[in-house]
Amino acid sequence: MYTKTDRKVLFKSPPTVFTDKLISQEARRSKALEEQKRRRAQKFESSRQLDAFADLNLGNSDDDGDLEDDPEIIREGVSGFVQMVSQPVETPSLSSDAHNHETVQAGKRRGKPRRKRIKAKPSKWADKCMYAELLEMNEEAHLWDNQSGDVIDGLPRDLEAAWVAVAPVPTGKRCLAVTHQSAGIVGISPNTTLRSRVLGKMLLPRFPSSLPPLTVLDCILDANWRDNGIIHVLDVLKWKGQDVGDCETPFRFWWRDTRLAELPKPPLPSGNFSFTAPHATADNSSQNAEPLANMPTSERERYRFPYPTSFIPIPYHTDTTLTSLSSFVIPMARSTREISFDIPVLVSPPEFISHDMAVDGTHDSVASRSTTSVIARVDSDGLLLYVSHASYEEGTSPLSCWIPNKAITELPELSGGSTGHDSPLDVFQRLVQRRAVRNLQLVVGLQDSMDI
Repeated sequence: MYTKTDRKVLFKSPPTVFTDKLISQEARRSKALEEQKRRRAQKFESSRQLDAFADLNLGNSDDDGDLEDDPEIIREGVSGFVQMVSQPVETPSLSSDAHNHETVQAGKRRGKPRRKRIKAKPSKWADKCMYAELLEMNEEAHLWDNQSGDVIDGLPRDLEAAWVAVAPVPTGKRCLAVTHQSAGIVGISPNTTLRSRVLGKMLLPRFPSSLPPLTVLDCILDANWRDNGIIHVLDVLKWKGQDVGDCETPFRFWWRDTRLAELPKPPLPSGNFSFTAPHATADNSSQNAEPLANMPTSERERYRFPYPTSFIPIPYHTDTTLTSLSSFVIPMARSTREISFDIPVLVSPPEFISHDMAVDGTHDSVASRSTTSVIARVDSDGLLLYVSHASYEEGTSPLSCWIPNKAITELPELSGGSTGHDSPLDVFQRLVQRRAVRNLQLVVGLQDSMDI
């Protein structure tokens, strides 16, 4: 049994480590994919509405014409005559009246019943994100040893043909971006809410965005969104009310990039902007020991976004061959991504009065609306792998695998047999290179046998 500290360590650990060691991730992935195919076929069959034609017939047969002169027999039950039969009248007994009187008196003595606590209903957006499992890898499997053919390294067998890689995955908070019908102008009227991944609670008040109504996106709220206003779009569930989650992974990512590129440039939040220090907010202003006047000018005049304004898609890669993974995808999963965004230029700095930002003010000077482009550097958190033939699935699913670029735990059963402080991405890179060497040896051996 794990202690409390171990439970915190096992937060991102593979579920099979402490649930069932007999079922491999590959087997659970195949079972989940077959279940998705079965549900998809059943949904297509139900949409065709073939059951509505099951009771149809071609009418009476020609042989039934001779029976038209026969008298029609009406078959009717006797249930209609039950009401005509007189029922015996029951006379209430004295014992039953006394029993009822005692029951009423006992109820009065008990007093008012206590109110039962009504449990809050879970949000309909709770646990709707497709949460990836940590890829279970085994570095002790020697692929070049012919005697260890039954031992697998944990990498998917069809990694080069049936997977899609997403990298670099930014650091931040996983959430759902949900848009609603709004009577105002798109981009100005608040129409978007952010819902947390587990409980589906609102992370921010409703804010305006350029997204169309009835759209649901799987997003990662940037860790520094107050400074850059960026929210990263990972996947798409619905777009303008159309269900896109049932489509396969490459189509969903293509749809995501195409539709986001068609959106107009998001406007900056309107109103009198206050250029406040990043650490001088209402929550921690009392804890900040350094006076505001002693801070550098660049820190004191940094613009703070009241809500995210830029929806940036995360790059995806359909080429998952071993050469592409080793030379392009994995290095990108380690790199820092640079994203350009606009902020207003402070031409005539106003006097600093409040630590809070004024949003949606009525007076807005022309000078404060001038903008300039700034480069945001977003740190990578790792690499995501999606099964290309799978559709979007709610909750934790083996159809998506997570490979972080930082070490998770020191427990040997969770580190895939690696030693030291190697991250899962380091283990993944070594296994990919090992499999590439193995495939090269097989090709060379096959050519030598053909020459002989």
